Amino acid sequence: MFLEYIYPLVKFFTPFNVFLYLTFRGAYAALTTLLLCFMLGPRIIDALRRFKIGQSIREDGPESHLKKFGTPTMGGIFIIFSVLIAMLLWMDFGNEKVWLTLGAFAAFGGIGFIDDYLKVTRHNSVGLPAWGKLAGQFIVALGVMLFLYFTGDEKATALYVPFFKNPVVDLGILWIPFGILLIMGESNAVNFSDGLDGLLAGLLILVFIALAILTYISGRADYSAYLGIPYITGAGELTVFCLAAVGACIGFLWFNAHPAEVFMGDVGSLSLGGVVAVISLIIKKEILVLIIGGVFVIEIVSVIIQVLSYKLRKKRVFKMAPIHHHFELSGWPETKVVIRFWILGGLFAIIALSMLKIQ
Repeated sequence: MFLEYIYPLVKFFTPFNVFLYLTFRGAYAALTTLLLCFMLGPRIIDALRRFKIGQSIREDGPESHLKKFGTPTMGGIFIIFSVLIAMLLWMDFGNEKVWLTLGAFAAFGGIGFIDDYLKVTRHNSVGLPAWGKLAGQFIVALGVMLFLYFTGDEKATALYVPFFKNPVVDLGILWIPFGILLIMGESNAVNFSDGLDGLLAGLLILVFIALAILTYISGRADYSAYLGIPYITGAGELTVFCLAAVGACIGFLWFNAHPAEVFMGDVGSLSLGGVVAVISLIIKKEILVLIIGGVFVIEIVSVIIQVLSYKLRKKRVFKMAPIHHHFELSGWPETKVVIRFWILGGLFAIIALSMLKIQ
C-alpha cells in the first residue's frame, strides 16, 4: 500500500529504493505474515473455543483421532487474514496478476468457510454436499481461466512440459477446461492432505518456497532466457505472495504442530490448494506443479484408487485413504508419518527445481 508513497521519495533519499526490490518486499511480507499469525493466533484460537467451533471426527477415521474431537478448527482464517494484510502492505497495486491471485485465494477460502461452518453447526464431518463444493470450485476456476484466457498473450494457452524447451502443444480454447480441472484437482488434493497435525502446513511451506523461486525467475527476462523457460511479464510480483504464504504457514504451524492447538479446516486447505494451481497457470508451470506437489498427487490418487477398488471389487487397497491414514493404521506414529511426508515433499520440490536446467 505504501509503495505509491515510496516512489516519489526515492529521488530524494536513495536508500528508499530498497523497498522497490521484490526480494526485500517478499522477505518482509513473510515476516509480516509470521508476526501477524503469532499475534492473531492465540486470540483467534480462544475465540474459536468460546464459540465452540471444534473439529468433528469422521466416523470411519483412525481411533487415535477421537481425542482430537473438539479441537478448534477453521484456523485457516488467520492464514488468509495475515496474507491479505501483508499483501496490502507490500504488493504492487498495479499488478493484475496479483489481484487475480488474491481474488481466487479469497474465493476458495469463502467456499471452505461455508463448508467448515456447516460442519460445526451440524456437529458432523459432512459440511457442504460434494456437488455444492464442486460447483463453487468450478465457478471460481472458470472465472480465473476466462480472465487468463482473454487477457493473456499468444503463449498463454501453450502447454510446457519438463525436459522440453518449447511448448509441446498449444491447447487453444481447450486450455480453459484443462485449467479448471487443474485448479479443482489441486484444491481437493491439498484438502485431502490435511489430516494429521502439521502435515499440510509443512508441505505447503515447501511448495510455496519452490513457487517463490519459480515466480521470481519467470518474471526476470534474463533468468528465464538463461533457463529456457517462458518469461511472464509481471509474474515476479507473485514472489511477494508466495513468500507471504510461506510466513503464514510457518506461523500457523507454530500452533498446528503435534499436539495441534488448532486445525486449518477447509477454509485454509481449499484456499491454499486453489491458489497453488492458479499461480502455476499464470507462470506456465502447469505440469511442473504436479511434481512440486507430488505428495498431494499421491494423496488424491490413493483416494481415487480406494474408491474405484471398493466400487468395482468390493475390496480396499489401503487400510484407509488418504494414504497418510494407511501408514497410521500400519503402526507408524503420527509424527513419523508427518516428518516422512515432509521429507518426501522436500524431495519433490528439489526434483522439480532441478528440471529447470535439464532441458
